[in-house]
Amino acid sequence: MLEFAKRNVVVFIYSALILCTLLVFWQVRNFEFTNYDDNVYITQNQHFSHGLNRDDVIWAFTTPNIGNWLPLTWLSFMLDSQLFGLDPGRMHLVNLLLHIANTLLLFAFLRKMTGSLWPSTFVAAAFAVHPMHVESVAWIVERKDVLSTLFWILTLLAYVSYVKRPAAFRYLATITIFAIGLLAKPMLVTLPFVLLLLDYWPLERIRGQRTEDRKQKAEGVSQKLSTGQLIVEKIPFLALAAVWSVITFLAQRGSGSVSSISAIPLAYRIANSFLSYARYIGKLFWPQNMSVFYPLDIVHVPIWRIALCVLLLLVISILAIRFGRKQRYLPTGWFWFVVTLIPVIGLVQSGAQGYADRYTYIPYIGLFIVIAWGLPELLSKWRYREIALGMTAAIALTASGVCAYIQAGYWRDSFTVFTHALEVTQNNSVAHDCLANDLRDHGKIDLAIEHYKKAIQFDQSDSMALNNLGYIMNDRGDVNKAIEYYQKVIKIRPDYAEAYNNLGFAMRKQNNVKQAIEYFQMAIKLKPDYAEAHYNLGVNYYKLERYQDAIDEYRQTIRIKPDWVEAHYNLGNAYDKLGRYQDEIESYKQAIRIKPDLIEAHYNLGFAYGKLGRSQEAVESYKQAIRIKPDFTMAHYALGITYLATGDKEAALEEYKILKTLDAEQANKLFDLINK
Repeated sequence: MLEFAKRNVVVFIYSALILCTLLVFWQVRNFEFTNYDDNVYITQNQHFSHGLNRDDVIWAFTTPNIGNWLPLTWLSFMLDSQLFGLDPGRMHLVNLLLHIANTLLLFAFLRKMTGSLWPSTFVAAAFAVHPMHVESVAWIVERKDVLSTLFWILTLLAYVSYVKRPAAFRYLATITIFAIGLLAKPMLVTLPFVLLLLDYWPLERIRGQRTEDRKQKAEGVSQKLSTGQLIVEKIPFLALAAVWSVITFLAQRGSGSVSSISAIPLAYRIANSFLSYARYIGKLFWPQNMSVFYPLDIVHVPIWRIALCVLLLLVISILAIRFGRKQRYLPTGWFWFVVTLIPVIGLVQSGAQGYADRYTYIPYIGLFIVIAWGLPELLSKWRYREIALGMTAAIALTASGVCAYIQAGYWRDSFTVFTHALEVTQNNSVAHDCLANDLRDHGKIDLAIEHYKKAIQFDQSDSMALNNLGYIMNDRGDVNKAIEYYQKVIKIRPDYAEAYNNLGFAMRKQNNVKQAIEYFQMAIKLKPDYAEAHYNLGVNYYKLERYQDAIDEYRQTIRIKPDWVEAHYNLGNAYDKLGRYQDEIESYKQAIRIKPDLIEAHYNLGFAYGKLGRSQEAVESYKQAIRIKPDFTMAHYALGITYLATGDKEAALEEYKILKTLDAEQANKLFDLINK
């Protein structure tokens, strides 16, 4: 049995990694979408509701979505929709499967590159169950993390294969996989620098560099190159990274998600960067008070604390370089951590967070490497080294897994994740906003108002809270108060299209149709594909009897949201006003296709058929309306008149008899027509 275990130890390791990861994360199969990014990126995005199709695939490659250009990630969501619809449980499981794949590939990569079994196992296990990695797995929209990391590790595997057996096709394969990974998330732009670190250790490709490890020396690399040659070798990778960096910056700046220097001074960003590095190091060893969102609050941090963080990073970097001549894993692991965090460390601020757990998904691998190779060497002369290391690793990984299991449970739904965020953070306006949104969606309006007001208390420029308070006031009939909130939003954020749309809606309730039109037009100017604004503008044009303008806006609405039933129905009404009866019929048919029990569409369809002299089709439409609502008086009356038009007086009398029990006045009108 022992010999069998020795021969199959790698199989056991793979199995154990899968089992441990499943034990921590299997619960996500029952989790819901959150109302923080899952909604705006996925559930409210019509491109993800139809599965894979030509138009949506083109959209994925040509259009940034909320400041991000991630075509491969968007395609993965479309594939989810194609296979099982937008089912949150199954989408969570896809994230989990990708995380398991990343864990197994990371083990395979480290083992292939270093030849060291147990250190590679520890790194993969720590990667699998560390609590700071929960966010990347349990948050559906963070598919970009787990998917891009899959291609990150595949690129590293391809690179090791190329290094050990150089060939043009292996080199091109490595570049290709890297490019595909960038389509999932641009954080991979730092990978060329990591390749250079791997050239130092463990690949030891630098000319003149002695190979210390015997196993590595035996396997070796096919050739060693000068530092200049190694850099030149990375130029295609660096070029791809540079292009993606520019594309990402332009996409984020175009959406307004990149904060300007004036909004957050550069000095604050630099200070927050050092603080964040220190926080990430601390949470590696003591992952407490983890939250979906950490507010950026650098103003209240004492200068001595920032200075200590700067000193910490400098000292560790100097020590890594100093001792890295012999312990070569030190600079590779440490600078892996430092470099891979640079795109998200906050120097170019995207969003209002101070830092985020999900940003450690790739960077922590570097610190895990330092621990996995450093501790055994540190204890190399101790007699009980293997027992101590094994027990320490087992205890640490078990504790990590338990903490990760608990942390994953907080991602069950929006209420749970944001209630927890408020428990472990302070002045968290985003958590108050999202919790309020969840409470509002579940009908707990008064509690929602309390949290919106708390959000504004912590951030007076919180346009989301102000806009949502306006929405609630408008819904409650306090239109003047709603307008007051919306105007505050526009003053804070002149580019907030939703606020203009909502303000237009409030103005329409006050019968100020012309002013409402101006606000809807402004919303569309700011957000050309804003379906709700196009629809609302169409309703207002219709009210002013500008029927052709109304038709144009309804058609724009349908272009953006093809299944918007009210847009199809109102489009039919507008066509009716212009006497375009055939177009009217087609619009009502589309509305009925989407909502078969839309009684008004069946009824109006009967009228449209009647105007074209297609009486039999009109009869069928009225009958369908009556099947849906047997006491629909107007449909019985119209059906009776249509029977008269076809000469079927007996059928008309039957409708008269039914009408007598429903509406005597309508029945008498029909009876008079029958007796003429």
